[in-house]
Amino acid sequence: MKTGELCRILIVDDEQLIRQGIKHYLQWEQVGFQIVGEASNGIEALEMVEKTKPHIILTDIVMPIMDGEELTRVVKSKYPHIEIIILSSYGEFDYVRSTFQSGAVDYILKPKLDSETLLKVLTTAANRIPSLKSVEKEDSVALNIGNIIDKLIAGYEIETDYDSKVLSQAFPYPYFYLLIVDTRNLKNTENITQIKSKVDKELGSKALIYHSFTEGKNVSGYLLNIKEDELNLGKEFTDELLKGESNLGILITNPFNDLSILGAIFNDVIKKMLQYRFYFPELQLLTEKELPTNVCEPISFNLDKFTNDFKHERFDLAFSYLEDHVKALSNNYTTDMFEYKSFFGNIIFNITILLGNMDFEVNELENQKFMYFNYIDEATSANQVVEQLNIFIQEAKKCISAKSSQTGHSNITMILEYIEEHFAEPLSLTGVAHHFHFNPTYLSSYFASHNREGFNEYLNKIRIEEAAKLLINKATPISEISGFVGYSDHSYFCKVFKKLKGVSPSQYRRSQKLK
Repeated sequence: MKTGELCRILIVDDEQLIRQGIKHYLQWEQVGFQIVGEASNGIEALEMVEKTKPHIILTDIVMPIMDGEELTRVVKSKYPHIEIIILSSYGEFDYVRSTFQSGAVDYILKPKLDSETLLKVLTTAANRIPSLKSVEKEDSVALNIGNIIDKLIAGYEIETDYDSKVLSQAFPYPYFYLLIVDTRNLKNTENITQIKSKVDKELGSKALIYHSFTEGKNVSGYLLNIKEDELNLGKEFTDELLKGESNLGILITNPFNDLSILGAIFNDVIKKMLQYRFYFPELQLLTEKELPTNVCEPISFNLDKFTNDFKHERFDLAFSYLEDHVKALSNNYTTDMFEYKSFFGNIIFNITILLGNMDFEVNELENQKFMYFNYIDEATSANQVVEQLNIFIQEAKKCISAKSSQTGHSNITMILEYIEEHFAEPLSLTGVAHHFHFNPTYLSSYFASHNREGFNEYLNKIRIEEAAKLLINKATPISEISGFVGYSDHSYFCKVFKKLKGVSPSQYRRSQKLK
């Protein structure tokens, strides 16, 4: 869809992960759309409508406070020109049908939501909106410089000789620079306005031509056009801007003389510089020449190790490993900001689930987790993200301390660790009881009351899980694997394996080879 105006989209869904997923499905501006806001329920959406004036609302059907059905009815009565697309799950068609009666234009099933389907439905809806009709036939209408520059930055090519002529008249000099004023870390909006005024005043006094534009929240851009291939704004320019503003950033590219590559310059250079400042916000003045070119190796997190330490209540080891990983990750500036934030959100989610499965009291963590997700999503620096994780970890440790103070809690941990370390040996309830100086009858009762499985059930589970790994990763004969995991009777091993996995060891190995 190519229009003279981007189609504005408002996303409404009570699940933050769904909203985030939709936002990253498409390169929105390159296909003619713009996400102008998001809301978690119908009431929030109605407040956003007045502020953002969307052309299309993409809304979930089932939400708290005000659902999509009621939202559709209210919007179409007050703003009949706004098109509404419904997101629904299977089994909700009665609700969807009701929204159609109120004026919804289309619906998408969430399980079938993908970028192709989303773009197709949105384009169909956008074509119904008169103000978004293509301007390609309206050659007599002069497109202003701002629209042309914005389209170039979004990735469009210069489409007509007229556009080229307009740009050559507006920018007569041979060299271009992009200058970005990064105010993402400034909390005072009045300061942001003052800084923009300062930039305009200073640039207006220089022997150059410039065009300003906005790219994202609190990121101001300036396309500079000058005679020489060396930009000399003067030290007083940056000193004046940075004075008293320790969180402000100024980013400057190398010169280029072909305006058609503006989009590539912005995406390949400016976005890297903005990302670099996300990790190192203390760096206030950054030129393209100073941007490191080395690509850091990706850092992998061993979730299995972390989870295993957690399940066996080796919390100090788990948190220490997490802390080391976070330090390394936060210095790896090539990690995409969205991926970086996603890692922290996933860790908070996993720790909450793990503690809940281990019978810790996690109500407070559950209640607060979406607050952490929101803070992380809105963070403008890696430091802010790490700060939220540290706050969460302190709360998680309070949960752990509360239960760890209960009598006997550490005993079951030692017993489980002992079984995991010695499962390949001929273990028995009596042997483990003697090792820990327990009466066997008492250990049986104690184990059942402090663990979800009984002694033999837990031992079999550990052994069969290890056998499954060997079947996947090694060509070792099945008859030998049974001995490796502690079974002296091969037929009994096969019987236990089939009971727990649903198939025989040989069938399991074949099924894994087919994957």
